[in-house]
Amino acid sequence: TENRINTERNRYNGDVKAYNAHIGMIPGRFYASWFGFTGSPYFQAEAGSETAPVVEDLFD
Repeated sequence: TENRINTERNRYNGDVKAYNAHIGMIPGRFYASWFGFTGSPYFQAEAGSETAPVVEDLFD
């Protein structure tokens, strides 16, 4: 599961990088400003998400 999440996060961040580059160059810059498109932020995990939750009590 962790590998799948990492793969999808990398794909998303790659797409965001391409999108941000496209709206930052001419003629994309003009179209983006005309239609109200803005840059997208990269995905960042929340603090503390690198530790797994305790699930021992769920399986008694």
